[in-house]
Amino acid sequence: MFVWRLGHICCRGTKASSPPFFNCRNLPRMAELHSGKEDHLNRTKDNTRQQILTEAVVESICDLSPTVKSLTLRVNNEEFSFKAGQWVDFFIPSVKTVGGYSMSSAPHKLHQQGILELAVKYSQHPPAKWVHKQCQVGSKVKMRVGGDFTFDPQDGDESRDVVLIAGGVGINPLYSIVQHVVDLHRLTDPGSEAAYKPGKTVLLYSARTEEELLFREQILRLCQEVPDISLQCFVSQQQVVKTPSQFPSPKVGRITQEDLEEELSRLRGNQVLCYICGPPPMIESMAHYLNILGVNSANIKFEKWW
Repeated sequence: MFVWRLGHICCRGTKASSPPFFNCRNLPRMAELHSGKEDHLNRTKDNTRQQILTEAVVESICDLSPTVKSLTLRVNNEEFSFKAGQWVDFFIPSVKTVGGYSMSSAPHKLHQQGILELAVKYSQHPPAKWVHKQCQVGSKVKMRVGGDFTFDPQDGDESRDVVLIAGGVGINPLYSIVQHVVDLHRLTDPGSEAAYKPGKTVLLYSARTEEELLFREQILRLCQEVPDISLQCFVSQQQVVKTPSQFPSPKVGRITQEDLEEELSRLRGNQVLCYICGPPPMIESMAHYLNILGVNSANIKFEKWW
């Protein structure tokens, strides 16, 4: 994965203000997203990276869909930490290629329970193939945290509404952000004037079929707990919706400019932060729609997955 802001605006020293947890970096133009088939370490060489390389043990493995497995890893290192939205360099002793996977769990879970979760889609890429074909409970790996695609507000920061746009397995870092928002609601002292107060959070989530809508049930439960969080799902390659009765029906088709406009109309326009994670064509179209709808480029952050 690689993270960018719509940086040709940022790089020119725009006067648009960004919150401290939404840092601006010098970034290439959108067209430069398509950078070929370099490996994960080369693609992310300019991203923020921790120096700590930590061993982790696979505690459980489960199927999230026919093509995606979830790994729960135990980390016994108090110095190891991450921000919602970040990824890990994933080192497998028997595999030369280094993987890169976003956390699908929240930072608070690591802090409280010493575990983090990854969701890995099957491919012929050696680390993904190892996860699906060879990984077992008790397998040991090493990890190093990196990435600038983060939501990490601090006490004293201005409250912001957040729009999250996910395509396919690009849900992983955005699910981490949703859980972090819920933790902020749970842990914030309502009597504290300085404490960060989360605004509204909207998640628009598109996948090819319903069975590929990962974490849908878990996210809906979080929406019930925190009414300021909402979820709208879309399926792009399924004409007949087979949604169980407990789930709201997804829309058939891709996320449109009209869908974004409808959601933005309910939010504080100049206070909206947008995070996009998915395949490059989706990133480009969503960022373009958001610009048309008046969202400042400095408030749009996105991460490409391969």
